[in-house]
Amino acid sequence: MSKKFAFILPGQGSQYLGMCDALYRDFPQIKNRFQSAGEILGYDIGDVIARGPLEKLNQTEITQPAMLVASIATWDAWLASGGALPDYFAGHSFGEYSALVCANAIRFEDAVVLAAKRGRFMQEAVSAEHSSVCAVIGLEENVLKQLCAKASEDQVVQCANINAPGQVVLAGNREAVERASKLATNAGAKKIIPLAVSAPVHCDLMLPAATRLAEHINKVQIETPEIPVIHNVDAKPRKDVMDIRSALISQMASPVLWRNTIEYFVENSVTSAIECGPGKVLCSLVRRTTKSIKTYSLSDKDSIAAVIEDFNYTADQGAEE
Repeated sequence: MSKKFAFILPGQGSQYLGMCDALYRDFPQIKNRFQSAGEILGYDIGDVIARGPLEKLNQTEITQPAMLVASIATWDAWLASGGALPDYFAGHSFGEYSALVCANAIRFEDAVVLAAKRGRFMQEAVSAEHSSVCAVIGLEENVLKQLCAKASEDQVVQCANINAPGQVVLAGNREAVERASKLATNAGAKKIIPLAVSAPVHCDLMLPAATRLAEHINKVQIETPEIPVIHNVDAKPRKDVMDIRSALISQMASPVLWRNTIEYFVENSVTSAIECGPGKVLCSLVRRTTKSIKTYSLSDKDSIAAVIEDFNYTADQGAEE
C-alpha cells in the first residue's frame, strides 16, 4: 500500500517578484492562466508578478490573485510533468482558495474574482496604520489567548494563525497588539516579529469584510472536492457545498488552525507534504510540527522532476513493505 501525501498551498506573505519566472520559462502551457486572470482583473497580473513594483505586488487586493495564479500554475506544471494526485489538499489562509481550485471544487476564474474582492474588502475593513500583525515565537496558544484577553481592553487582539508549536500570529488594533506583545515578552516569548501585511486578517476586525464577501461566495458555483481539502477553521475536510461556503466565509475572521491541519495529516497516515506555490514557508511549519512528514517544494522543471523521482521511489518502497 503506497504512502499518503498532501499538497499544501501558501497564502499571503510568500509572494516575491519573479516568483513565476522559472515556471513560465519551463512550462509555456501555463501562460493561459496568467492571460485568463489578467482579462478578469483588468490588468496584466503576470507583469506585476514578474516586474512589480514590489509595493504593488504587496497590496492585498493584488497579492491574493497573484498567489492564486502562482499556485495554480505550479499545480498545472506538476500535472504536466506526470505528477500523481495527492490524497489531501490544504491551503494556509488564502491558500485554501487555491486548494479548492486544485480539487476542482471552485473554477479558477471564479477564484480570481473572489481573490480580488477578498483582498479589497480586507483592505477596506480597517486601515493599515490602525492595525498590526506580529508573530510570537516561544509561547503556546493557550497562554497567548489569556494575554490577548488582558491586552484587548476595548480593542481587538487575537490569535490569528496557530502555525506550529511555539509559533502563533497575533492580529488586531495596533495599540492592543503592542500591549499583547509586551505581555508576551514578559511571559517569556523568545521573539516578537512584526509582519508587513496590509490587513489584520483572521480576527474580529475582519467581520465586516467577511459579511461583504459572503454575498459573492454564495453566488459562486461550488462542487464537492474531488480530493479532500482540509479547512482552516477546524482542520477538517468537508463534502457538503453549503458547509464549504460557510467555512470560507468564517475563515476571514477565524484563526488559521495550521498546526491542527498538520496533526490531522499525521493522524491520517500522511508521510509527505509538497508545497505547491512560491517559497518554502509551509514546509518549515510542517517540520516544526512533526518529524514524521517529509517536505518538498516546487519551483521549476528540475525541482518538480526531482520530487516526482524521489516520491515515486518512496511510494514504491512503501508498496513493498
